[in-house]
Amino acid sequence: MNLAVSLQELEAPVVRRSDVVVVGGGPAGVSAAVAAARTGASVTLLERYAALGGLASGGMVLVLDDMCNGSEVSVRGIVAEYVDRLRRIGLAVYPPESDRISSPEMWRRWGRWGAFDFHSHASPKPICYAVAFDPDGWKRVSNDLVRDSGVHLRLHSWFSRPVLEDDRLRGVVCETKSGPQAVLGDVVIDTTGDIDVASRAGAAYSHDGYLVTLVFRLGGVDTEAAQRFEQENPREVRAINRKVKRMLGGAWELWWLKTPVPGVVWCNCPHMTGYDGADPESLTAAEFDARERISAVIEYVRAELPGFQQCYLVDVAEQIGVRQTRLLQGEYVVTKDDIAERRHFPDSVARGRDYYTPYRALLPRGVDQLLIAGRHYSATPEAQRISREIPPCMAMGQAAGIAAGVAADRGQTVRELDPALIQAGMREQDADPGDVPASNATVELEVV
Repeated sequence: MNLAVSLQELEAPVVRRSDVVVVGGGPAGVSAAVAAARTGASVTLLERYAALGGLASGGMVLVLDDMCNGSEVSVRGIVAEYVDRLRRIGLAVYPPESDRISSPEMWRRWGRWGAFDFHSHASPKPICYAVAFDPDGWKRVSNDLVRDSGVHLRLHSWFSRPVLEDDRLRGVVCETKSGPQAVLGDVVIDTTGDIDVASRAGAAYSHDGYLVTLVFRLGGVDTEAAQRFEQENPREVRAINRKVKRMLGGAWELWWLKTPVPGVVWCNCPHMTGYDGADPESLTAAEFDARERISAVIEYVRAELPGFQQCYLVDVAEQIGVRQTRLLQGEYVVTKDDIAERRHFPDSVARGRDYYTPYRALLPRGVDQLLIAGRHYSATPEAQRISREIPPCMAMGQAAGIAAGVAADRGQTVRELDPALIQAGMREQDADPGDVPASNATVELEVV
């Protein structure tokens, strides 16, 4: 549904004009804004909440994964900058290269950090390059990157309507405490997670659903005692964990993981189905459901699980973890086979674990000067479920930011921009655009 306003109809005051406007300050949005600014473009970043980071901070998705293809680290660039800055302040933990193997010893050392290949069917699962981090640390690093790159940041700015002229996006209107305000730009990048901008500008999309999760952290946990009990009493622990997962409605294989803060564990659960992440009524019900489950689990593990007797609730995520709502139907729609067969595209501009994202999957049909990056990129629901982790979304954001900056500098539209220029820009920013296929890739010979 087109809910756009034209420049002639625009009544909100124009508070900012930039070459590039990025809507959504999550991992993909910060990556897009920083990457665009590093091309020399003027950039405005808009975020609805009081802090940057999206699901990495506000949603507390506290492990970076899906970013290595065997021993090769396939997602680099701005992701690597985050990891390095977090490590320097003691708020990131990951296994050294020598520990990235499959063995019972390495599993005991690193499994509870979430640093394992969750796609593997081996037992124990191989340890791989994955990074546990702190959510407030992510906010701090986001602020530093945005400030250092010269991005103009506007928090507390909730996107409302796109500004559209002859199918060309000219900017956006945000709701603020000062009333509606307009920010105009040559290129807009939608990193809202639900294609809020693109869908209201009339771009084609599908709407599907998947799990939602309200993540929480527990403090006062004796993790050494909990792991010792786990190793010495595997049958009893399995029974306790089965009960916990039933109470939660579902969880990953390990329902609690270590964090860089001693005694604080991360619980990426409860997993809840049947909720629509784009419907406020449904989201409200999910919040109530999740908190009831969390309270019940805390009471149970205090009584039954050694190491958790003195545990307490540190916090519940500020944002509910929505994995899938609206998905762009762009110039190319990535399929599950594309991901599973590791299909390589000539216009690949970003990589995930062992799959590639074509530039066409970031381009909406029918709306010009708009780019998409993040979990709502152009993919089928089945493909999105296995390619929506934070690092590949950040790679998409970096590629979109470079595309926007280069197009603005050259006076071209983003649609007519040569993907080779984006690929070169990614490499200049120490990222891997996936222009060179890995040995296990299936190569598509020409753009269709």
